[in-house]
Amino acid sequence: MIKLSDNPSYLRDKDEVIHLTQELVRIESVYRPNDRDGNEKKAANYVFDYLKALGLDVYIEEAAPGRPNVIGILDSGKPGKTLLFEGHTDVVTEGDRELWTYDPFGAVIENGIMYGRGTNDTKGNLACAITAVRSIILDKEPFTGKIILCVPCDEEGMMIGIKKFIENGWARDVDGAIICEPEENQLCIMQKGALRVIVRTFGKMAHGAMPLSGINPNTRMAKIICELDELEQREKERLGKHEYLGWPSITPTILQAPVSGEAQINVVPDQCMTTLDIRTVPGQNHQTLISQMNGILQKLKENDQDFKAELEVIEDRPWTSTDRNDPVVKAVASAYSDLTGLPPVYNGVPGATDGTFLSLEGIPIITIGAGDREVPHQIDEYIEVEELAVTTQIYKQAALNFLKDDRL
Repeated sequence: MIKLSDNPSYLRDKDEVIHLTQELVRIESVYRPNDRDGNEKKAANYVFDYLKALGLDVYIEEAAPGRPNVIGILDSGKPGKTLLFEGHTDVVTEGDRELWTYDPFGAVIENGIMYGRGTNDTKGNLACAITAVRSIILDKEPFTGKIILCVPCDEEGMMIGIKKFIENGWARDVDGAIICEPEENQLCIMQKGALRVIVRTFGKMAHGAMPLSGINPNTRMAKIICELDELEQREKERLGKHEYLGWPSITPTILQAPVSGEAQINVVPDQCMTTLDIRTVPGQNHQTLISQMNGILQKLKENDQDFKAELEVIEDRPWTSTDRNDPVVKAVASAYSDLTGLPPVYNGVPGATDGTFLSLEGIPIITIGAGDREVPHQIDEYIEVEELAVTTQIYKQAALNFLKDDRL
């Protein structure tokens, strides 16, 4: 076990990661389509300048207008592997500011806890990765190969940032990736998959007093939702509760009728729409699920001549798994044990991350970071500053473990 208190770099890095987290949280990088100053651009520019000042090779590329990715590269100048740290700049909306105890973008610290949107998910962990690289530079730590800091936009949306990063070729030679997300420093070697689906039912407008003169899309949608609930239950019974990922789920989230125009209590709408947030676990095939859902629509149509519905898949993110014996997992596990004196706790990510798409490229990924995993997206989001300091050292040591010169 490495005693953190005996490490002369620890207090220096702790002060810096706290400062950097505060600076990032104070940049209001909620994506708001009609506010070009409220998106990720300011946060990306700040990170670009910070990495440039450290002496990294830094690039900034737009994934969409006003929505940049930042890529920073620390090259040892020696042949070796490439390790990627990934942490996004965007945060979800703060919601009703009146419900916050603290300014959601103030990064106030009280009793060792920093409050603010993004402290936990995931500007704090982005700051840990950057500070870890800074610490390697300041301490002139020897390593081989390269470290890439991938700082994309839009992780909280359709993940256009990481997709553009991959499209532009930055992931091509990466040997392992550490995804910087709040997981209580548990080593998450699996992630749930995600299907995002829009279901539409079509009807005919009518007076609410004479509903039989129309076709009600709402009752048809209700039948679909009930059938989907039964499909979810069958999948739970078939698969059971996964050791790391828990239960699979099919969750209707948005329910809207009419889809456009003004709703009125005495009018049967012409269309109804619902969105499905489907989370999958090993043993589930996404194409099979899509086929089963289309089968539900076909069955309902056979029993109702007025039934008309369609299903549109707008996002498909498969579940991921990385072997415990993969070098990147072993590098993190060793760093965790050496720094804490405890055996690593393995787990899975209940949602999808940008790492999903890196995994699809054949890159082994592990997700680990500071912060209570139940806190993201909540009012009074927070992070313990001591945990930020520990995570910084885990990231630093994991990088050195992964990029060590085996000949020495």
